[in-house]
Amino acid sequence: MIEILENLDLLCRPNLDLAGVKVNGIALGAPAATIPRQQIVGGLSSIIARYRGGTNIESEYYDTDGRSLPLDEVVEDVVRSDGFLYGADKVNYKVRAGAVVGFAISGVHLSHFAHLTSYEEFLAAFGRPDRMHENEAYGDLMSYETYYWGARKHVTWDAWEDRVSFINLGDFEGNSGP
Repeated sequence: MIEILENLDLLCRPNLDLAGVKVNGIALGAPAATIPRQQIVGGLSSIIARYRGGTNIESEYYDTDGRSLPLDEVVEDVVRSDGFLYGADKVNYKVRAGAVVGFAISGVHLSHFAHLTSYEEFLAAFGRPDRMHENEAYGDLMSYETYYWGARKHVTWDAWEDRVSFINLGDFEGNSGP
């Protein structure tokens, strides 16, 4: 298996075979319990009724009765069922039925693509997407959301900062076609 984080250029492939890769040592279909706990800094689970957190604010989770949920309890619920696990290194994991079904990569990993300084350069490197959506707010173009169905991949090109800002792989809405 090829480690994506050691071969980031693979993310440019419009037909990347996800069966032959791993991210942070984890392959699609792997049990979520195999994700090293020391890497997990947050989670999203159906047991969470209320959440408080943000930049420089420690996350707090609460159930429907208002009981505080420790992160370990949230992680355990995700590992047994469905949800998201958020990594300190900006690699996140989508989990369904206790198995990893998707990855989301952001942050420092994507500085690998810093040499791309325009959307045209991005398209030259990543290829023409199968689907593209312009994300606008108040009349301003914020990003291009590009989908590559052969790789089950979604890449966000930040139009304000002219950079790749987000890549997800695997079982996410839109990644496999209409």
